[in-house]
Amino acid sequence: MNIFLNFLVAAIFAGTPLLFGTLGEIMNEKAGHLNLGVEGMMAMGACAGFMGGFLSNNLIIALLASFVAGLFGALIYAVLTITYKADQNVTGLTLTIFGTGISNFIGEFMLTNLETNSLKLPELITTQISNINIPGLSSIPIIGPLLFQYNPFVYLGIIIAILCSFYLNHTKTGLNVRAIGENPGAADAAGIKVNKLKYINVLIGGGICGIGGAYCSMIINGGVWMSNSVNGMGWISVALVIFASWSPMKAIFGSYIFGAFNILKYYIPKTLFTLPNAFYDMLPFIITALVLVITSIRKSKENSQPASCGVNYFREDR
Repeated sequence: MNIFLNFLVAAIFAGTPLLFGTLGEIMNEKAGHLNLGVEGMMAMGACAGFMGGFLSNNLIIALLASFVAGLFGALIYAVLTITYKADQNVTGLTLTIFGTGISNFIGEFMLTNLETNSLKLPELITTQISNINIPGLSSIPIIGPLLFQYNPFVYLGIIIAILCSFYLNHTKTGLNVRAIGENPGAADAAGIKVNKLKYINVLIGGGICGIGGAYCSMIINGGVWMSNSVNGMGWISVALVIFASWSPMKAIFGSYIFGAFNILKYYIPKTLFTLPNAFYDMLPFIITALVLVITSIRKSKENSQPASCGVNYFREDR
């Protein structure tokens, strides 16, 4: 029982950065923009969040820095695709290359200019990002470890998912965004500010991705800077959007399921299966490929991609 409980808790920890990336991409795609730069925006957030925490010794500044860095990456994407109508796929891929490169460059620059030749978060901020102990709740058997003993990022991800779901499904602005994602020409004719809402959604989505990157560099790496800390999670997040049917609430469970695949190798008894660790390492990517293939074959009108996703809007074509 304890092993299964530990597995569930570890799956939630491992799935949290995927949740941030998935939510950010959902915000993009609901506005009609397929942003393949999630990996790059997460990498920029990873670098900015870590450096912000390292230099300021303040978790709030670290989170803000990661959000702003992801937002900045999204701003580049937004200007090119919304204003200048650049190809969304090419721009997203370029953003991934740029974000990963600039993140590693800044990390190496900082390392070579320090006497210690290592970057480690200060003890205060390491304490702030450790698991929270809620008096009276964290000590409840089974329920306590399963629900009330996580670090602040885990709870922040769930809160952002709930807010995104409320925003997209129960606010006038969110419904306007969904209308833009389905038919920007009709939305424009109805008086909705298409480009303005596209910019807002793409930028917020980028900022959320940036926080997911900070989780990778600050939590997964144990507070020590490592290059390529995002390590492909941005790509899995793009596929998870399809797995979650563009629903922020479903993204919570989808992310944790994929998180379970990431840590499966630590919980499979070696006496039962003797598969190499490399198999478990590639398992999330195999599942990701299967999700993409099955979804592309199965046509469901109820849970389908926004109709204008990936297609730039030219106002003159209305």
